[in-house]
Amino acid sequence: MELLANDLSIHEQFHDIASFRDALARLMSMRAAARRFDREVYCHTGFLIVHPLSGMSMQQAIGRLPDRNESRAAMIWLTRAGPFWDDVRRHGADDWLECRGDIVTDSAVGEAAFRTLHGVECGLVSVTPSDNWNFTPVEVVWRREAEKLEDRCAEVDNWWDAGALEDGLREADPPPTSWNELRQASANRFENLTFAKDCFEPLDGVPFAGSSAMRLLVLLDLLNRLAGAFDTDGGRTAEGQRIYRDYFTGDKALFSDSSDTEKRDFREKLTFPHPDSPGKPLFCPWHGKESHKTLRLHFSWPMQAGEPVYVVYAGPKITKR
Repeated sequence: MELLANDLSIHEQFHDIASFRDALARLMSMRAAARRFDREVYCHTGFLIVHPLSGMSMQQAIGRLPDRNESRAAMIWLTRAGPFWDDVRRHGADDWLECRGDIVTDSAVGEAAFRTLHGVECGLVSVTPSDNWNFTPVEVVWRREAEKLEDRCAEVDNWWDAGALEDGLREADPPPTSWNELRQASANRFENLTFAKDCFEPLDGVPFAGSSAMRLLVLLDLLNRLAGAFDTDGGRTAEGQRIYRDYFTGDKALFSDSSDTEKRDFREKLTFPHPDSPGKPLFCPWHGKESHKTLRLHFSWPMQAGEPVYVVYAGPKITKR
């Protein structure tokens, strides 16, 4: 599960530094709780400019804390350490995301909802007290009238107490802490996919990143769900059509085919041994995309009812020039 610090939960609700300090301490304790479960709380690079007190930015308020250690720890997180969710942002400024009648595009609430709708388990960590954000789940609607598509709704878990957050993380699947754990989790979890024995080996030379491993699991989960979304006549179910439309088409698609130029110039590298038929090569230009480490997941295509879906490669982008 990914966790985003809810910037909208800070809205000039504090009247003095003492009450702000207590709220910041609760936020930092939730970050510490998340880290005990090998998670990070992602913040926005502009988090410091929100105003917890009237006329006073987050940075200014933190600078007035009497405890220098508290002030330094908060500033390191919000300025240098991160991680920052807008570095790997999924939703765009033109996406219409709405919560309780308010537009939440360009906020952590909008991003958490967008990730949830795209198969990523994502929650919010909110500052308390807050008149507007001490409730869970947070329901966000993705309006898609401009695209002539049906609206979609996400329910995002929201925490404002470290104890409750720990309980939620305790029930969640633990994230992989190595590429080998990713390999094991994939083999155990995705029954509709057939993995080549060496498909994860290209990751061995890549420094491990938990966020990248989680993104690969998201891609594999979507691929697994699509591979199982066929009806008795061999056609895609309604759920399969939705997955294909949302994740395999459009400019922001998580999965796509390689370009004609890439297919020509990298044909040999995009051709893999067949997992079930030695000596019979598989040309696999279709791939899922991970942006942080620029990783790719190559698989057989097209999918057909009753036929295996082979995952043949997980590693650095093959068609890099």
